[in-house]
Amino acid sequence: MPAASERRATPEAFPVRHVTDIPPQSAAAQWLVESLWAASGVGIVGGQPKCLKTWLATELALAVASGGQALGRFAARQPGPVLFFAAEDSAPAMRARFEAVADARSVRLADVPVLLLDVAELRLDDPRQLARLRATIADVQPRLLVLDPFVRIVRVDENSAQEVSAVLGALRALQREHDLAVLVVHHMRKSPAAHPGQTLRGSGDFAAWADSGLYLLRRGDDLVLNVEHRGAPAPPPLRLRLAGDVAPHLVAEDLDDAPPATTAATPTAGLTAELVEQLRRAHRPQTTVALRTALRVRKTHLLDALRDLQQRGLVARDAAGWALALAPPATGTP
Repeated sequence: MPAASERRATPEAFPVRHVTDIPPQSAAAQWLVESLWAASGVGIVGGQPKCLKTWLATELALAVASGGQALGRFAARQPGPVLFFAAEDSAPAMRARFEAVADARSVRLADVPVLLLDVAELRLDDPRQLARLRATIADVQPRLLVLDPFVRIVRVDENSAQEVSAVLGALRALQREHDLAVLVVHHMRKSPAAHPGQTLRGSGDFAAWADSGLYLLRRGDDLVLNVEHRGAPAPPPLRLRLAGDVAPHLVAEDLDDAPPATTAATPTAGLTAELVEQLRRAHRPQTTVALRTALRVRKTHLLDALRDLQQRGLVARDAAGWALALAPPATGTP
């Protein structure tokens, strides 16, 4: 007979449920904000610096808190309190943002439950601070937690999958424990990728973790919002701009015949069509520098697209620069 020290108690089994015992979810119930954010979903608002990431997070937060419409068009389906931590903006600056958006959306800010986390810093890789955040969530019971940006709420190597996944795993646990949505603002690289989520800075765990992703990308003079979801179709890309001098807020506009929402490095991703249109409007030869300035693309991508068009006999180059060799097709695409 084994000694007492060698005997082990039988571990308690995990609870299980038959899949059909889980109540079905209606189409409307799958959204926190229609078409933009999954109900009780975790995800990323991503973009390069100065691409209005905090403004977009503010739009979603106010819509959830007020039960209104984000960007004036996407309805909040499950309104409730919002807990917001802005590491790079002062409390007065955040008040001004929320007041401006509330004024534009005809919302009385004093009547909606938008709560700013009133601490100088937040470190989610610190177990004590994570425990305090968990206690705050249990007290406030928010529908949405916004953390802006990731780089200011941790002291981990964002390129380390192990370190990043530990923090994201803790946020996923909070989401499941308290049935809330979690929005993390994060920066994107300038390097191209096949899908917007793949341009997020650091570990690939960011894109893999997200149930919903809102990605702000520059396309020429436009700032374009691209949406990705784990379990639902995404709406078409939208053009965003910051409008209003007295009450700044985001305005969303439909893109006409928008090319695929990628930052791919190949000419087939829409750059050749943009080049043809640019040369058609110019009415005179354009230098490589002038084309780069107009289209805001990398030199290597521009040269690849020009070579592609040149091989197809659509453009020619002389001492003055590049010009159309023949009229483009009636559709406006090469």
